[in-house]
Amino acid sequence: MSIETTTTWVDTFNESLMRTMGQPLALLTHGRGAFVWDENEKEYLDFLAGIAVNSLGHAHPVLVEALTRQVGTLAHVSNYFSTRPQLELAERLKRLTGAGPAGRVYFCNSGAEANEAAFKLARLNSSGPRTKIVALKNSFHGRTMGALALTGKPDMRAPFEPMPAGVVHIDSTIEALEATIDGTVAALFLEPIKGEAGVIDLPAGYLARARELTEQHGVLLILDEIQTGVGRTGRWFNYEYAGILPDAVTIAKGMAGGVPIGSLVTFGWASDLFQRGMHGSTFGGNPLATAAANAVLGEIEDRDLVGNAERRGAQLKERIAALNSPLVSDIRGQGLLIGLGLSEPIALKLAAAAMDAGLIINAANESSIRMAPPLIIRDLEVDAFITRFTAALAAVGYPAAPAPALVVPATTPTTPTDAESAS
Repeated sequence: MSIETTTTWVDTFNESLMRTMGQPLALLTHGRGAFVWDENEKEYLDFLAGIAVNSLGHAHPVLVEALTRQVGTLAHVSNYFSTRPQLELAERLKRLTGAGPAGRVYFCNSGAEANEAAFKLARLNSSGPRTKIVALKNSFHGRTMGALALTGKPDMRAPFEPMPAGVVHIDSTIEALEATIDGTVAALFLEPIKGEAGVIDLPAGYLARARELTEQHGVLLILDEIQTGVGRTGRWFNYEYAGILPDAVTIAKGMAGGVPIGSLVTFGWASDLFQRGMHGSTFGGNPLATAAANAVLGEIEDRDLVGNAERRGAQLKERIAALNSPLVSDIRGQGLLIGLGLSEPIALKLAAAAMDAGLIINAANESSIRMAPPLIIRDLEVDAFITRFTAALAAVGYPAAPAPALVVPATTPTTPTDAESAS
């Protein structure tokens, strides 16, 4: 029976789903490219992309074709067997991350699961005095128990105490790093950019110094690139900006364009820590998810969407700054992971006004807006964003001055299919 014949979708949601999230903003029915539509056929420009998940936007033909082809052959096999898509993706990730021949790949189903695996990896580097795992205050690594223990948000941890022991949270300063990393530390967990906190950049030189200190003391450097990875920040992985390689990196979100997948990739000596039987996943690395990831990563590589993220990110920052709105006090992030600091704590109000204007952005907290549009965006989507964001600013009483030069109608784009259309 259709839910519309008996009740509203809001009623069904409130009556049937677990009360772990707030009421959804809309009931979305379909999408194409960087646009989605709700049950009333209202169009929205999706500048959140499922929180940095939909790298190719919605209904991209490359992903549709790959999933259709794979589900017609093998969708799942147990981990007693391997498949071609799994092997191809493992080799691809070793190449793209820089892990090389000594690298190893573990597949799972989400970012939180990838960080759970990384937590266990860190424990394998614990011996003698080496008992601490260090993470950052105001960080976010997931909601499962190990990932939550790593998360530097006390309010999120409080209902589930006691957490798994041994995690220490420090300030995000080089001074705090230098005062903490020593022979008592097993691993250092970092987000190169704190996405959930509002797209907060680490201090200049932080990753390079972290690499120096961890190498000096035999500490695993584990980078959570779940939100920053897969080309999101204008490099395949954000650590490339610092010219370093970690000992392990966790990857998820944008890797398969909306199909659940996660992975832990290890480098060098860290690849020897896990042994047979120490970890596993029923669905991790199954042929359907890995075929999707191969299609998405192949399209990103073939069409230079990593370069597009770098160029479009710079373009968006320039266009937003040119609006000269007194509400926007700070523009943060890299590539197409962009955070806006607000001069007043009205981020929820601004995000709601944006929805009214046909634009999806995220209020990460009271004073921060987070944006993570698909990597495929072009001039059309950038112009549409400026038009709709300008309307949202005006609606909350902080109009742009001057207004943007170009106003475009709410037209539906086709999905980009080549590098020229995406650049």
